[in-house]
Amino acid sequence: MSLRIVVTVKYVPDATGDRHFADDLTVDRDDVDGLLSELDEYAVEQALQISENSDDDVEITVLTVGPEDAKDALRKALSMGADKAIHVEDDDLHGTDAIGTSLVLAKAIEKAGYDLVISGMASTDGVMGVVPALLAERLGVPQVTLLSEVSVEDGTVTGRRDGDAASEQLQASLPAVVSVTDQSGEARYPSFKGIMAAKKKPVQSWDLSDLDLEAEEVGLEGAYTVVESAAERPARTAGTIVKDEGEGGKQLAEFLASQKFI
Repeated sequence: MSLRIVVTVKYVPDATGDRHFADDLTVDRDDVDGLLSELDEYAVEQALQISENSDDDVEITVLTVGPEDAKDALRKALSMGADKAIHVEDDDLHGTDAIGTSLVLAKAIEKAGYDLVISGMASTDGVMGVVPALLAERLGVPQVTLLSEVSVEDGTVTGRRDGDAASEQLQASLPAVVSVTDQSGEARYPSFKGIMAAKKKPVQSWDLSDLDLEAEEVGLEGAYTVVESAAERPARTAGTIVKDEGEGGKQLAEFLASQKFI
């Protein structure tokens, strides 16, 4: 028996970099270094753990939608231990929003074949956290999201979702879509052997025509959301220094009250 896992990953701008918007109000990705979204590393890790703990023959495919440089994210996931990768790249994808991204991912997943889809809880650039649910809806399969623990056995995926006051045990029959949080277990570092092996693993490249999609369905033209304006973050200004000569607490309270914090 075999288990086909597809892990969706995203190539995102480095959060420590100085990010800007391009003239069309999309993120200027040429102006900042990119990397595999940290939250997606947890999804790759959970897929690897399922494979290691399974008696079935497990195949792990990592899938991304993005520009040429997005292959770097795929290589990172392959070096962690994934088996193969799919890169959906097309100039007409520029400006695609979360809804359009879910459409492209769903088409690619259906074309690739799957039993289980694993995603991170959100991307570290958009931080919307809606793509796993949108994906499950498009694929017509159950979703079990925001899991801190996940396992697969006898055609069923089971997981634990931790809330503020309680934890839930959830399960769904395969095929299904799950998303995992950053509490699901620290992602492994690629070994030197894994990095070298990743260079020989297959990476398929697909465009919109391979997925039977038209340019009008994606990109800025097909987006359901529109950014109308953007402004640079204000420069950081010097703070107020209070010399405590016996009235420091009072001055602090007055400042907090003036800012309506208290």
